Amino acid sequence: MPVWFAVICLGVIEGITEFLPVSSTGHLLIAEHWLPHQSDLFNVVIQSGTVLAVIGVFWERLRGLALNWRSADAQDYLAKLAVAFVLTGMGGLALEKGRFKLPEDPVPIAWATLIGGVLFLLVERWLKGKALTDRVSWTVAVLIGVTQLLAAVFPGTSRSGITILGALALGLSRPAAVEFSFLLGVPTLLAAGGLKIFKALHQGGSGEDWSMLLLATVVATATAFVSVKWLVRFVQTHTFIVFGWYRVVMGLGILGAAALHWL
Repeated sequence: MPVWFAVICLGVIEGITEFLPVSSTGHLLIAEHWLPHQSDLFNVVIQSGTVLAVIGVFWERLRGLALNWRSADAQDYLAKLAVAFVLTGMGGLALEKGRFKLPEDPVPIAWATLIGGVLFLLVERWLKGKALTDRVSWTVAVLIGVTQLLAAVFPGTSRSGITILGALALGLSRPAAVEFSFLLGVPTLLAAGGLKIFKALHQGGSGEDWSMLLLATVVATATAFVSVKWLVRFVQTHTFIVFGWYRVVMGLGILGAAALHWL
């Protein structure tokens, strides 16, 4: 299989799954059982590229926050984003210092995917008929900052999935949960990608094929723009039940394939 074709496939997978609550890391790790294995740097950098898609989709919201940063509402929202990011960053640096490495065994990925799916179904059932708020509380901001680390430690959990799930459980509306989770992803993914790139350059490039990395990043960014725009519209009138069932089926499928030694 040509390398360029493999990285395009990985870029498409990353772009579609990064901000949908289904775990991009889990999908990439599973895909690499059939496609050529890529470095951790590759996976983190193409994740960072999808940030451009979020900026594009939420441009008016970001512009409004920037122009009205003196207003109480803007300062409150930005402060909550900052606190959530700092909490995630502190945990991420601890993992980096401890030389944490993502597991490549498909079984824990399957369990994380399956459990996340069941939780989405349970939370959505619990929320049925309940009034939700559009205002992000400090409790939600802190919880989202902490739960992002679960996705870093357990591939298959999904960064967007666990943060949206936590926000919903605390009564935040689906559109507001998606917006906060996605906007928090901007500094989070940029910081993770920047750190990986700095370390790779400091080590002389680590043998990375930068042209293929750039190709995958461009593909992931373009695909993510479509994916993010679609999800933002979808949650205006739909629940996350379809994603819950998708995760359940995927998790069971991976467990079955692993049991049959297909992975």
